[in-house]
Formats: sequence, structure tokens, C-alpha cells
Amino acid sequence: MSGLILLVFLAVIVAWFWNKGRRRIGLSINSKTWTGVIVVFVIAMLLFWASGQGHH
Repeated sequence: MSGLILLVFLAVIVAWFWNKGRRRIGLSINSKTWTGVIVVFVIAMLLFWASGQGHH
């Protein structure tokens, strides 16, 4: 459970930096942007974690 909380926390931090960069270059930011970055980060990290599970 703590790993899931950490994953979501990291996803929010990544989304914050991503949106800060978008704002800096003049692109718009809305709730879809936040949600999209968080979802993509979580899926990418879960795929990365799952790929390492079969190599024990």
C-alpha cells in the first residue's frame, strides 16, 4: 500500500514539473493535462515494475 501512495505522490510531482514547463513555454494547462501526465506516469512505472518481476 505504501508503494502505491509513493507512486501517486511521484506522479503528482512529475505532473507539477511538466505543467510548470508547459506554462513557461506558453502552453495552456487544464485538468486534462494534470490527469494525463499522472496517468501516463503511473502506467509507465507499473510497466517498468512488472517487467522486472519475472527475472528472479
